[in-house]
Amino acid sequence: MIDIRHSTEVAEALSAGRPVVALESTIITHGMPYPRNLETARMVEDDIRAEGAVPATIAVIEGRLHVGLEPAELDALAQAKGVAKLSRADMPVCLASGGTGSTTVAATMIGAHAAGIEVFATGGIGGVHRGAEDSFDISADLQELAQTPVTVVCAGAKAILDLPKTWEVLETLGVPVIVRGQDQLPAFWSSRSEYEAPLRLDEPAQMARSHRMRGALGVPGGQLIANPIPAADEIPSAEITPIITRAIGDAERHRISGKALTPYLLQRIFELTEGRSLEANIALVRNNARLAALIACELCALPVEKT
Repeated sequence: MIDIRHSTEVAEALSAGRPVVALESTIITHGMPYPRNLETARMVEDDIRAEGAVPATIAVIEGRLHVGLEPAELDALAQAKGVAKLSRADMPVCLASGGTGSTTVAATMIGAHAAGIEVFATGGIGGVHRGAEDSFDISADLQELAQTPVTVVCAGAKAILDLPKTWEVLETLGVPVIVRGQDQLPAFWSSRSEYEAPLRLDEPAQMARSHRMRGALGVPGGQLIANPIPAADEIPSAEITPIITRAIGDAERHRISGKALTPYLLQRIFELTEGRSLEANIALVRNNARLAALIACELCALPVEKT
């Protein structure tokens, strides 16, 4: 049986039927250096509270699934070393062996669903890696979206990925990709890409009703809300694309691949943009958290419909 530990704030919200938004913990342990990671985590939680919902940062700590972290736990996780990065494959092993790990998109969706949380805010999802036709490197996030009934709010797939293949796989898996307020897919650091939005909704209430309708129809899986980064915070596609290309070339020259590739690329892009990529990342995560909170509030006003 899963040992779920709720923070006091999350336990009270779930008991009272108040809106709750799940948050991943990988961005804390693997995404930013201390203390910036802690500062960002606290800002994102406060953004959710400001919109009327309760934040639930998810992590595995000493074999227990924590849904919501107390302030001291969040501080400790932000400074911890050697924390495992958990996805669908290794999350159960970490829980069973008493380990500690931070949750990726896939693992956070699993934890949120286990706790009865319907909405999750992140930065960017994983997807199909460039060169996947040879490496078969495809993120477990895509399959999770097809299986687990959680609405995920992101700024698109990470722009270092093969974006057209990522969207194609999601379409094949039957995952609705819904863009907020525009007819082009966002591309993480950039508010617009060259790719047409498969679906568009403008209001959080519409997104909440769409989530409920999937449940009413008995359609498995979740939905992906692609929320463009605010224009004031973006790095336009024309500017970031050659930087991404250069970073990928550097990785190839240094023969960096596998799990080491994404951290290397993000660090290299941080260097090449003189820190702008990190500032944009923080802005888009906060923007996604605010939208997720609004969707969660709307969901609380809707009945749960079943087939």
